[in-house]
Amino acid sequence: MIDINKLNECLTLLNERLKIDEAPPAELVVCGGSALIFTGVVARTTKDVDIVALAKPGTGGKELLEAKPLPDYLQKAAAQVASDLGLDANWLNDGPADLLKYGLPEGFKERLQTKIYGQELTVHYISRVDQIHFKVYASVDSGPGRHVDDLLALKPTLAEMESAAQWVVTHDPSDEFKETLKQMLKSLKYESISDHI
Repeated sequence: MIDINKLNECLTLLNERLKIDEAPPAELVVCGGSALIFTGVVARTTKDVDIVALAKPGTGGKELLEAKPLPDYLQKAAAQVASDLGLDANWLNDGPADLLKYGLPEGFKERLQTKIYGQELTVHYISRVDQIHFKVYASVDSGPGRHVDDLLALKPTLAEMESAAQWVVTHDPSDEFKETLKQMLKSLKYESISDHI
């Protein structure tokens, strides 16, 4: 499992592998458990580094690019890091990358928190506000569990939860999704928001 120390270790090593391979510089936009760990808003471990997008190098995370599939040179370097550190083969995970296609929360890029791991690797971690948006979406999608636990640990205000709820229905406007969202909001004591969805 990856904690803050392991996160720093594997991303620093990923930078080194990219350097050894003479690969192009990579800029990752990271969400999920790794971003929670980095920003310190939720204390936990994770099994992977979730990538929502790539950023065009030199833009400070302002120009985002699709991350699925990850470029071959990044997959190769990540596979070597997995071997070196005994990580899961898919520890660098592009699963959340579809979120970019459907639109990110307003102000997303301006809220990114950046860490430079070396000349070849920069990581932009998503903010607490954007985690709330993503976790609402994931919680409705997957039901009670880790995502709901993370969401509650983020302690969203009514305004933050309403903004997130309004955003997630742009990704799935189906009646079934909306009904599940409303039920979740009620169960988490945000029932006043469900009338606005």
